[in-house]
Amino acid sequence: MAAALRVLGIDPGLTRCGVGVVDVASNRSATLVHVGVIRSDPGEPIERRLATIAAGIRAVIDEHEPSVVAVERVFSQHNRQSVMGTAQASGIALLIAGERGLAASTHTPTEVKAAVTGYGAADKRQVQTMVARILRLDALPQPADAADALALALCHAWRGGAAVSPAAGALTPAQRAWADAERLARR
Repeated sequence: MAAALRVLGIDPGLTRCGVGVVDVASNRSATLVHVGVIRSDPGEPIERRLATIAAGIRAVIDEHEPSVVAVERVFSQHNRQSVMGTAQASGIALLIAGERGLAASTHTPTEVKAAVTGYGAADKRQVQTMVARILRLDALPQPADAADALALALCHAWRGGAAVSPAAGALTPAQRAWADAERLARR
C-alpha cells in the first residue's frame, strides 16, 4: 500500500494564519494530523508580524514534515489593507516552502470550496461542516481560518494526486459525504 500524501494547507492572513496538515491516502480518504492558527499582534510593526507568521509556519513544517504545501491564492477584495496583509502572509508561506525544498501550489477559494463541498460558492459554515465530515471530526474545526487551511490541504491532495478522477465517473469524498447526508435527510 502506498504511503499517504502529507499536505500542509495554509490560509494566509496577517492577524490569523490558518494551518492544517492532513494525510491523504490513494483512495482519497483523509486523516487529520494537525490544525491551528498562527496569530500576530496587530499592534506590532509589520516586519515583526511577518516574522511571527514565518516562525509559526516553520514550526509546523518542522514538527509534521509535510510533503507539499498548498496556499490560498490571493484574490481581489474590497479592503485593500486586508488583501495586502493576505498577500504578504502568502508570500511568506511560499518563500518558506521554497526554502525547505517543498513543492507549493496555490488554489483559489472557489476551487477549494468546490473540491470540499461540491459547490464553489459555499459559505464558511458549509466548508467547516464538510471538512469535519471528511476528516471524521467530532466538532467543526474552529476558527474558520483553521477549517479553510484543512480544506486547502484536501483540495490540493484531491486535485493533484488522487488515484481516482471525478471525470472517470467516481465521486469525490466531498460529493460522497454530501450524497450520504442528502439520503439521510430524506428518511
